[in-house]
Amino acid sequence: MQPILLVVELLVAVALVVTVLLQRSEGGALGMGGGGSGLGGLFSPRGAADTLTRTTAVLAVLFFLTCLALNLLALHGRNEKSILDSQPTPASTTLPAQKAPIPGGSPAQPSVPTPH
Repeated sequence: MQPILLVVELLVAVALVVTVLLQRSEGGALGMGGGGSGLGGLFSPRGAADTLTRTTAVLAVLFFLTCLALNLLALHGRNEKSILDSQPTPASTTLPAQKAPIPGGSPAQPSVPTPH
């Protein structure tokens, strides 16, 4: 199921990028200059903008749904526990073990010059 969803997500992502790149920016003055069609149909400047906007919205919803589905499939069967649900472990009251003495006395400390 995951490979199928991955392929669908890839196709939706590519289609989403293409539809976003096909749209004109708002500074491009969509609808100005006529376009020659007074029918208000699909291929008029306004109709094409509406179609691209709807297509972008549908592809965005499909992209988010496939992302959610892939996440749910990835988390399926995973045993997650909350930190808040777990019981606190008691802190150990034992002292750390002491190290054995170094033969020949303590190690030499580095000399630090004293200010005059």
